[in-house]
Amino acid sequence: MSATTQTPSALGFRMPAEWEPQEAVWLSWPHRLATWPKHFKPIPAKFAEIAARVSEREKVRINVEPGVEKKVAALVARAGAAMENVELFAHPTNDAWCRDHGPIFVKNDKTGEVAVTDWEYNAWGGKYPHHDADNRIPARVAKALGMRRFQAGIILEGGSIDVNGAGLLLTTEACLLNKNRNPELSRNEIEDRLRRFLGATTVHWLGAGIVGDDTDGHVDDLTRFFSETGIVTSVEGNRKDANYAALRENHERLKGLRTPEGKKFKIVLLPMPGPVGPSNHRLPASYANFLILNGAVLMPTFGQPRRDREAAEILSSCFKGRTVVPIDCAELVWGLGTLHCISQQQPASSP
Repeated sequence: MSATTQTPSALGFRMPAEWEPQEAVWLSWPHRLATWPKHFKPIPAKFAEIAARVSEREKVRINVEPGVEKKVAALVARAGAAMENVELFAHPTNDAWCRDHGPIFVKNDKTGEVAVTDWEYNAWGGKYPHHDADNRIPARVAKALGMRRFQAGIILEGGSIDVNGAGLLLTTEACLLNKNRNPELSRNEIEDRLRRFLGATTVHWLGAGIVGDDTDGHVDDLTRFFSETGIVTSVEGNRKDANYAALRENHERLKGLRTPEGKKFKIVLLPMPGPVGPSNHRLPASYANFLILNGAVLMPTFGQPRRDREAAEILSSCFKGRTVVPIDCAELVWGLGTLHCISQQQPASSP
């Protein structure tokens, strides 16, 4: 369907919370070896495993390079996927980070219509060349699904925001105010675009991101909503750790936030894993990069049994009624992201 100049909010659309009913999760199949230097070999099988876990609960829709559909389908089937829930789309990509280059879906609660918001993508401030194919993914997805598409006209990655579905949006100054994204826009102008395209009524700003994050501080490695008034946030207990100061400051900011009713948020602390990667190349490992599904939460683990177990218990307490499913991401994180970074949820439409 053709693009429209009307904004989603004016037409009654909003971005649903991730825990609301989903029709599908989108992935972009990995093929760029340089994204996982010397660690690419196990990555396709890991994507297949993740696709299989999604397919047990909802559809998994995968952007794949044209011509490799059969190979991808075979790998996903071998991982035990419910193949009736697996759909492949011949959509060329430059890389695998569907959270950031994929569409951000919005929904009209009165009509049940789900639509695509299409933001510009410049590979996290021009850090990597060749991102034109990635930037076309939202338009391709909208065409494939026959959905209305709203062009936002500014740069925004899905991993840089998190919403509670009721008008509140979390983001970071380090990312959205970085001059490598939208240098011509002020904080107020960026907030205005988030209101008009995602239905945000209030934007809550955090500060800096974690060490090793090449996105300039995406919020989905830091702090996530788990309910309309509940927030789970990463913390570091070791004062000597490089992440200690930034995470402490973000926690302090969260304690000062209030709901629209003037109440404090319920804040749950989520310890960081121990450092992952060599000392001179720390990787952005974080348990906050979980993915919420229908009835489940996929949680990244990093080969640290005690910390992995503690994180699973904390997330289980946040998401009562959902099964926390650990996914070993010790290799995946070499690409500088894990489960949330590679995925984008598509909300369920209503009749």
